[in-house]
Amino acid sequence: MRLSAIVAVLASAAAACDTTVTNPGPVSDDQLDKEVALPAVVNGMTRSLIRALDYIAFTGAGASHEIVPSSNGGPFGLTLRQGQGILDPATDETNDHWVYAQQARWVAEDGVRRIRATLGDRFGGSAIAAQALVDVGFANRLLGENMCAAVIDGGPQQPRSIYFDRAAAAFTEAITVAHAAGDAQLELAARAGRAAARVWMSDWAGAASDAALVPRAFVYQAHYTTVELDQYNRIFWANANQPYRNHSVIGTFYETYYQTFADPRTPWKKDPAIPNGTISVPWYFQAKFTSRDSPINLSTGREMRLIIAESLLQGGDWQASLSEINQLRSSVGVAPWTASSVDETWSVLRRERGIELWLEGRRLGDLFRWNAAGRPGDATDTIGRHSCFPIGQTELTSNPNL
Repeated sequence: MRLSAIVAVLASAAAACDTTVTNPGPVSDDQLDKEVALPAVVNGMTRSLIRALDYIAFTGAGASHEIVPSSNGGPFGLTLRQGQGILDPATDETNDHWVYAQQARWVAEDGVRRIRATLGDRFGGSAIAAQALVDVGFANRLLGENMCAAVIDGGPQQPRSIYFDRAAAAFTEAITVAHAAGDAQLELAARAGRAAARVWMSDWAGAASDAALVPRAFVYQAHYTTVELDQYNRIFWANANQPYRNHSVIGTFYETYYQTFADPRTPWKKDPAIPNGTISVPWYFQAKFTSRDSPINLSTGREMRLIIAESLLQGGDWQASLSEINQLRSSVGVAPWTASSVDETWSVLRRERGIELWLEGRRLGDLFRWNAAGRPGDATDTIGRHSCFPIGQTELTSNPNL
């Protein structure tokens, strides 16, 4: 009887309301040039950026041996080749990474063009403009740290350093605009992003100067949501046992390191009831990201301390560098590293950046730049492995310059 009454009420309500939905069709592009639409434009930039980071952080973690496959690939899985560090465009296993990262760059850069034209003289003091410029900077940094080469809007192949030039320019303007807009968070995000870009540009004085102005407690993140599958944190979801158990830390540096130090930055767990992944690989699952909407760091004040430490090491002051590193370790309650030379401190720095930035899409780039510069330290995780993502198959087949 109660159900019948509810149905009657709902039927009456439906009869009283016009539930017709009219689809207006595609929205004219010029509607996005109105000021009221700019927040949505910026949201689109940010969404493109977090999707690109999501894919690259996951697959890059497999290629750099931060995790290993515990499945045969499939949805949200690492392929065997990716787990072996083979990033080959011919297999179409890396095309999405290239496409999404390039989309993130283009959407952000074109959005800045649109916002600049719409706001005119007010661009220089707009928080929306500052956010857009920060997105441009991080999209280019993501490409620079992870892609083997640069291609801009259908042009020729160029060195990946082009991305850092673009990132640094965007971050520099963002610092000015965010400051004028009174947005301290965006100003710090731009400064931290520029510090990281300047590392790749070998501007160590500039990198250290920027880094020193970012507080240690500062955090700027890519935020994921539970709204749709494409906005989940892929590293978590691929291993959430719903139903995927697709990667493990078995056999990686992080397996034994966490057993020894219980460092809260590199947590992983076991479940005695579920010993293996979806294949016969022990399932030691990461516990850094604990939900579908777990954020991934884009820049932090802690990373800035490591940039300062690396800058000191570039100048040969290994004692001061080691001190910076061990202050970070002390702050999370783990034992300090020891070293007695420049070379030993390089090993410590390489190790510590891997710990601090674990699963954040940064390791592949770090390993590439250190090995290219001949820096001392353990390089076992790079032997026989690719150190960057190749130009995507879509680009290769559609760009007449390639």
